[in-house]
This record gives sequence, C-alpha cells and structure tokens, in this order.
Amino acid sequence: MSNTEARPAEMRCGSPAETDHTDTAARVEVLTPRDVPLGGPRAMTVRRTLPQRARSLIGAWCFADHYGPDDVAATGGMDVAPHPHTGLQTVSWLFSGEIEHRDSLGSHAFVRPGELNLMTGGHGISHSEVSTPGTTVLHGVQLWVALPEQHRHTARDFQRHVPEPVRLEGAVLRVFLGSLAGSASPVRTFTPLLGAEIVLEPHAGLTLPVDPAFEHGVLVDQGHLSAAETPLRPAELGYVPDGTSALTLTNDSDTPARAVLLGGPPFGEEIVMWWNFIGRSHADIAQAREDWMTGTRFGEVKGYGGDPLPAPELPHVPLKPRGRVR
Repeated sequence: MSNTEARPAEMRCGSPAETDHTDTAARVEVLTPRDVPLGGPRAMTVRRTLPQRARSLIGAWCFADHYGPDDVAATGGMDVAPHPHTGLQTVSWLFSGEIEHRDSLGSHAFVRPGELNLMTGGHGISHSEVSTPGTTVLHGVQLWVALPEQHRHTARDFQRHVPEPVRLEGAVLRVFLGSLAGSASPVRTFTPLLGAEIVLEPHAGLTLPVDPAFEHGVLVDQGHLSAAETPLRPAELGYVPDGTSALTLTNDSDTPARAVLLGGPPFGEEIVMWWNFIGRSHADIAQAREDWMTGTRFGEVKGYGGDPLPAPELPHVPLKPRGRVR
C-alpha cells in the first residue's frame, strides 16, 4: 500500500538532536500512530507511526503503515491503481491475505504472509496493488526506505525473498532485511538495514544482541509486548536510540505477541517527502509530479484494468527539507 491520501500533507523527515548514548541499556521512546484513511468512502484505514513530529526516521526507514486485520467484505479490500515512486524502496510484509503486485519494470508478483517484496523506485517506477479475490482478511505493514543521495536515481528494481524461520526459546524470527540471531537476508539495500518479524510465545522473554551503531524501532502488531521494560500497545512503535547493544522483548500475556523490528544507522541527509515521492528539494518533488502527470519517466504498468492515479495538487508553500541534527 502506498500513500494514496487525496490531500497529503508535507512529510518532513528528520530526527531530533543527537543525544549521548554512552551506556548499552535500551531507552525506549513510545510513538503512537495516527489513523489515515486511504482512497474513497470504503477506504481502508491504516495506522501510521512514521513520519510524525516526534520522530520521522529510524535509520533510513521513513514511512510505516500498519493495517488490519481488515475485513475485505466490509471495506472492499485493496485496489490501488498505478501510481509513481521516486527516491525510495518499498517493503511489503503481510500477516494475512494476498496482494497482486504489478510494476513498470514488468514484475508481476503476489505478496503473501512471510514473504518479502521489495521494490526500488530510484529515478522512477510505477506500480499497482490489488488484494486477490480469495483474500478475506488483509493484515500487514507497508514500509518505505529512503535512498541516500548517491543512489536515489538508481535504476528501478524488484526483489522477493522468503526468509527461513529462526526458532529460539519462546520465539520465532523471520529476518527479511539485514541480519539478526544468526540469520541474514540476501536482499540488496543501499544503506545498512534490519527488518524482522518476531513472534513471542505467551509469557516468553527474548534478549537479542543488536548493532549499537543502529537505531531500532519495535512496531507491535498484536499482543502485550514490552521493549526494555517499556510497555507497548498494538500499533505503537517503540524507538530505541543508537548506542544500544542488546534489546529485551517480553510478552507478559497469555496469548502470542507479534512485532516487526526495524533498524539502521542514523540517516544523515536532509530529505523532502510528499505523496509518493522522496527528493531533496521542492523542485525535485515538483519535477517528479510533472513527470508523472505528463506520462514520462515512470513507465507503464501493464495488466491493471483501470486508469493511473492522478497526483494531488502541490501545496501553495514550498516544501522544506529537514534532516537529522548532528
């Protein structure tokens, strides 16, 4: 799922000023989501934790939507017409349901639970996303990764990976990006990243060695989970600053808990995020919008039975870049 808001606000991506992280104990900042309806009157509503005022980046992760369990019979499911992306990678990860993906690279794939689909927008790509007829419940996360300046005009690409489950005492992990607990993903990224699904059994605890050069985020999907003794409710994201070498997750409930763990070194560049574009200036975004509306740069999505999405109007004030203050 992409950012199909009819009136998207400027999404300024940056981080608060750097603080001292000289110890190895995790300190967790709780980020609460906001509800965002996507599409028309029968739209799905997603819970968005990135970007927001309190914090808009975790490593290069700059966008996090959590959705479902969504009753497709009531909402109509997902039907996102062809739309563009620049300067980013999209990460699709499902817990239930199935989504048909088509893009202007010619990729035709199905997003299924436990299977990573990563699309690189780079200089420009377009794609469509439609839940399949057999899907009754749609439930998952849609994540974006900002591309660094050196690679933000890279060629479009699509990668798929099915991570093997890693079974630990009281937990099962699926590492779809980066490495964790002895498991490593072969998927190519342009900055170091971590992405993993973690399921904790009832009353189980797990301490994971993590890279102290990384910031981390724990996005709770279901259950009662604590990160470093900080309780997190479903759809909340617990931010852990860099300088932390171990992260303890605990499930104090009688039912399984599930979360997505994100990580990466602090992203040191200023970026501008608006609609489905990431650039470095207002001019970058305006050019991308013009290219989309004039049918250049982004290619054609074949096989979708409908018209592409038109771009919203740009705001009347210039979009301003922001970045991490060092």
